[in-house]
Amino acid sequence: MTENESTTEDLALRLSRWLPATPDEAFDAYTDAEKQKTWFSILDDEPGIVEIDVDLRVGGTQTAVWGPSRDQLFREVQTFVEIDRPHRLVTDSTGSDPSGAEMTTHVEVTFEADGDGTLMTVVQSGFPVPEVRDFFTSEVWVGAFDRVEAFLRTPAARLP
Repeated sequence: MTENESTTEDLALRLSRWLPATPDEAFDAYTDAEKQKTWFSILDDEPGIVEIDVDLRVGGTQTAVWGPSRDQLFREVQTFVEIDRPHRLVTDSTGSDPSGAEMTTHVEVTFEADGDGTLMTVVQSGFPVPEVRDFFTSEVWVGAFDRVEAFLRTPAARLP
């Protein structure tokens, strides 16, 4: 392998965040469409577009469309490969940005009881280049964790 080559394993990320909730509450916040609609925009100054449909079963899909306006939408379709509620969720995810650029990755999310909260860990693989993986590591997942955590700190998080 030359100095500039990477293996698929190199193009994976692993991140964890402690969340102030039980594994059941964290799993539900991450997978329930109505709860996602709240946390997707919970930290935004200006409301944007958030549309989410979830068919939470192996072989089912979650479709999320979001962005600041109709002409600047991101789209992600996740196909559920494994569901072990509230411990583990595995998906194959295909996302696109407003330009139409598309990427497919494999995502494993675990929810592990940790004291009076939950350790949520994400392992995502299949990135096309290190720069995209690094962007997901430093921006995408940090932002998602921030939003889920902010949601879990609200009273709405405890509603069925």
